[in-house]
Amino acid sequence: MENGCLLNFLRQRGRSLMDSWLLSMCQDICEGMEYLEAHSFIHRDLAARNCLVNEHNVVKVSDFGMTRYVLDNQYTSSSGAKFPVKWSPPEVLHYSKYSSKSDVWSFGVVMWEVYSQGRTPFENRSNLDVVNDITRGIRLYRPHRASQPLYAIMYRCWHERPQGRPPFSELLEEIRKLAENSD
Repeated sequence: MENGCLLNFLRQRGRSLMDSWLLSMCQDICEGMEYLEAHSFIHRDLAARNCLVNEHNVVKVSDFGMTRYVLDNQYTSSSGAKFPVKWSPPEVLHYSKYSSKSDVWSFGVVMWEVYSQGRTPFENRSNLDVVNDITRGIRLYRPHRASQPLYAIMYRCWHERPQGRPPFSELLEEIRKLAENSD
């Protein structure tokens, strides 16, 4: 894709993008994840580095190397398997349990990456510190470019329990409403 990976794109051009573009990028990713969720796929590695941007700044979810097709919306990985700690919810950190709800958590982190213009989540914290922080209920701060309603969407993605997180279809509805109201 012409503009490469979303992470580099945000780091190089994030400051020049209007807020409406940032929201549109989040919507693109959410649409892709809603599709995966509807077809019983769990991505398991959703992050800005694993999204691509085309010449019209449309974002596509990519890198399906860790993706799994699941019948009961849950996948437990073998112990010792590598995973992206700073994008992972408590049930992955402690029990290696993945579901579409763990993808929802990661999506909240991707939204944070978009609105922080490609910063690394928990950037000065070790993986162990992040596990301890998440377990204690500490979440990422609101990026300065994210409105309070937008941050509320991100924060809903980071509910401690998977069943407390919204499905992608609901997130997409909320993002579309925000987009309509910001025009």
